[in-house]
Amino acid sequence: MKLHILGIAGTFMGGVAALARELGHQVEGSDQAVYPPMSTQLERLGIALRQGYLPENISADCDEVVIGNALSRGNAAVEQVLDEGRRYISGAQWLSERVLPGRDTLAVAGTHGKTTTTTILTWLLQAAGREPGFLIGGVAEDFGVSARIGTGREFVVEADEYDTAFFDKRSKFVHYRPLVAILNNLEYDHADIFPDVAAIQRQFHHLVRTVPRRGRLIVNGEDARLAEVLAMGCWTPVETFGLDAALAVPPPHGDRADPAAAARAVFDWTARLLREDGSAFVVVHRGVELGEVRWPLLGRHNVMNALAALAACAAVGVDVEDVLPALARFRSVKRRMELLGEARGVTVYDDFAHHPTAIRTTLAGLRARVGDARVVVAMEPRSNSMRLGAHAEALAPSLDAADAVVFLHRPELAWDAGGVVAALRGEGIAVPDVDALIARLCERVRDGDHVVFMSNGGFDGAPRRFLAALRETG
Repeated sequence: MKLHILGIAGTFMGGVAALARELGHQVEGSDQAVYPPMSTQLERLGIALRQGYLPENISADCDEVVIGNALSRGNAAVEQVLDEGRRYISGAQWLSERVLPGRDTLAVAGTHGKTTTTTILTWLLQAAGREPGFLIGGVAEDFGVSARIGTGREFVVEADEYDTAFFDKRSKFVHYRPLVAILNNLEYDHADIFPDVAAIQRQFHHLVRTVPRRGRLIVNGEDARLAEVLAMGCWTPVETFGLDAALAVPPPHGDRADPAAAARAVFDWTARLLREDGSAFVVVHRGVELGEVRWPLLGRHNVMNALAALAACAAVGVDVEDVLPALARFRSVKRRMELLGEARGVTVYDDFAHHPTAIRTTLAGLRARVGDARVVVAMEPRSNSMRLGAHAEALAPSLDAADAVVFLHRPELAWDAGGVVAALRGEGIAVPDVDALIARLCERVRDGDHVVFMSNGGFDGAPRRFLAALRETG
């Protein structure tokens, strides 16, 4: 079968393309913006990429068009597909019909940490010899790709709450019908499609409704909004994870899968931190220490991600003590605090940041690691919620760990970044374009600084351009 994928450079749709190619399909695709790491992966797979959503970019002999959720009515390619009566499908539905049947699906949902947790879970299953399939919303360093079919029974999927397509407004994760679902956290996001938190909670409950009673829900026990989701109805055994007993949310019902375990510990899965930066910790399951982890990741949030992944492994029969050593070798995902390099004594990172909570926790982990060294952030508010101003009030406090912020305020930004810059704890400046951002950074950084680029888009190649500029003047 020959497929054309509209929106192929997106992290999810690029994964669909990789899976389709592995299954033996001919694959081509088009997108409005094509940038690494997904463009690199697709080119390496020999998939033809075409720039722009033009009707002529879809080959006449395509059997099916897979349409990403970035496209809507009025798009020229979409209109042509509809007018010609072509066969079309969403990426999530394609995955659910062509890949997931007969597999034990493990779905990772949450506002934050989905990509990292999905990758940790896949890595641990691989370490257990399970040879899982996976679809990750990024290119995993340890696998070199964002998706593969796998030869094992398990398939791990990053389960996004964003809507499926212009013709299917349910969250993508409703399609996956997992045996095990991780609910990492739940906050307000995606202001372009959700009017409030309650609307997101309803979608999460749709996911909960699909998990069988022989399966497992792995739930952040510190998150009150997730507790409210479970209170809407829960038919599956629940295991909680968390670090701070003071934040523990009482379960919504008294008949948990293991009441005795609940009496022994606040959370089923927790950790004792050995280092404040989260790079070393002891895993504890229902009061019993299973082993020690020392790994390259930073931050409390990544310890939580690891606990969720370990709990999901246990839910499918993996001996957690056997796979704990594998975390020491874990290399995470490109653009998740990815260390790009060092020049003139300045260390440069690229991070896929899109929400104030993720920004705050990421910077807190870096601050714990680098101590009093200066932390400089280059920020692009690119997500739909960011551009609409849904997170404007929370943005400055989320940057408290930064000593300086250079804020990219593109002309099309719908709100004034001046208020955010004025509210920063450290120094701050807004610039209109990436050239100005790189120039200002080069003027301000000094030996010993740590510079973090934060954007959920390509950022016009700013991180690597800045590093190159430092090297030229070094």
